[in-house]
Amino acid sequence: MLRSMYSGISGMKNFQTKLDVIGNNIANVNTFGFKKGRVNFKDMISQTVAGASAPSATLGGVNTKQVGLGSTLAAIDTIHTQGSIQTTGRGLDLAISGDGYFVLAPNSGNADTNFAELDKSFTRAGNFYLDDEGYLVNSDGLYLQGFASSSGGVDDDGNQLPDTIDTSLYTRMRIPSTAESFSISDKGEVQYVEDGQIKLAGQVIIAKFDNSEGLQKAGDNLFKESANSGLAIGNAPKDGGAGAIVASALEMSNVDLSEEFTEMIVAQRGFQANTRIITTSDEILQELVNLKR
Repeated sequence: MLRSMYSGISGMKNFQTKLDVIGNNIANVNTFGFKKGRVNFKDMISQTVAGASAPSATLGGVNTKQVGLGSTLAAIDTIHTQGSIQTTGRGLDLAISGDGYFVLAPNSGNADTNFAELDKSFTRAGNFYLDDEGYLVNSDGLYLQGFASSSGGVDDDGNQLPDTIDTSLYTRMRIPSTAESFSISDKGEVQYVEDGQIKLAGQVIIAKFDNSEGLQKAGDNLFKESANSGLAIGNAPKDGGAGAIVASALEMSNVDLSEEFTEMIVAQRGFQANTRIITTSDEILQELVNLKR
């Protein structure tokens, strides 16, 4: 009976954790780029009452007799499935259709900083803004990272050649205040018009990981590398398996409310069932106490 009480306690704790995760999912149902969580359980150690025996000349084999001692958490997963893409009509809203994450970092103060040396954060939330210097930043002021552009120079006839992307140089994405207009292509190329000339500001980087489910949530719509995610690999959009950029759109949360409310009912009933285990065990213990009157 004491074993059943402690099994009930372990079940209550687990379903409380499941409710916590469900509550966080529902709270972020309208959070751009949010990835929902999922709770998995596993059984705890089982107490062996009698071991197994092999068949003999006269008797068959006997199976092990074990009593389980409750359940525990197996994993709290982050489900990185694609959320629906919603058109906003705002030029600085970007969504990723496919795999990968936007790369954000504070200003390192060094224009030639190596990608591996950046204090990187990653996000699927593409609601970006311009600061007073024309840099693309998120709502917390972290800079959107990209590949730098280089001048195409002039040809033999003195004609200006188009700018090119240098994938060996990393920079903060910037649109000059003198730009008359700008656009962002599905390959992440940031172009703007200045003095009637189309110029290339750079190309947005998409980061990929060997194990994206191993990323650690850091709050503020950000993910961080972990020991099990692998190091970020910077790719151009639509290159190396990275997704495409969808301009003037945002990726919504991948939370399904119907699924979350169903899981909430399951968690609630599971919690109630485990409380019933405890109350039933307590009633039996009370009967034992009342044997001596």
